[in-house]
Amino acid sequence: MITVLVADAQPLQRFGCRMLLESTPDTEIVGEAENGAEAVRRTTELHPDVVLMDIRMPGVDGIEATRRIVAAGGRSRILVLTTFDVDRYALAALRAGASGFLLKDIRPEELLAGIRAVAAGDAVIAPALTRRLLDAFADRLDDDLCGPVREDPRLDSLTDREREILVAIGHGLTNGEIAQRFTLSESTVKTHVGRVLAKIGVRDRIQAVILAYDLRLTRPADSALRLARPSGARP
Repeated sequence: MITVLVADAQPLQRFGCRMLLESTPDTEIVGEAENGAEAVRRTTELHPDVVLMDIRMPGVDGIEATRRIVAAGGRSRILVLTTFDVDRYALAALRAGASGFLLKDIRPEELLAGIRAVAAGDAVIAPALTRRLLDAFADRLDDDLCGPVREDPRLDSLTDREREILVAIGHGLTNGEIAQRFTLSESTVKTHVGRVLAKIGVRDRIQAVILAYDLRLTRPADSALRLARPSGARP
């Protein structure tokens, strides 16, 4: 059973989410919040598997609430669900530690698939935003995109193979594609990915992609960002 907290300023939106989650056998809504501060407090109290987080809320907004929840170090994962198809919101939410960013015009089954993926430790992102997010990464990197890899102590803890895996994650490759590239079994790749995420101190693949771009391990020209989509496909 996946437990969910719904944080949204609109009562009707919270009601709709409640109706959907209560009618689904493997999800349970454990609480609601109408602003970011309440979302942080209720997450601390209830420890839900997933927090459905709106962005535009009074007082503490969804991005700051996400940052506080992630900083607290709990197990709850954040799936941002918003009406605002704005790149800067998506990038800010992902940098704050959200495990996904979806738009409210998706179908119910897509939302449920997104919740399941995030609860399982995967990352989801609205497909329409992937290319634009790559462009946003490019805009935020130094002008010299061909410069050397930035030094970072988190990289020092990685073995050569784990570093290769991190680069592959940064390229957006799935576990199956990584296995094929390095002639490994998918179970071995899954183990490597878990170790990489733990060593670099990130919660999921989407944060690993951000780190790979920030450290110049990969660049927008290298590949398209192909994270898990709301269809429920596992990365």
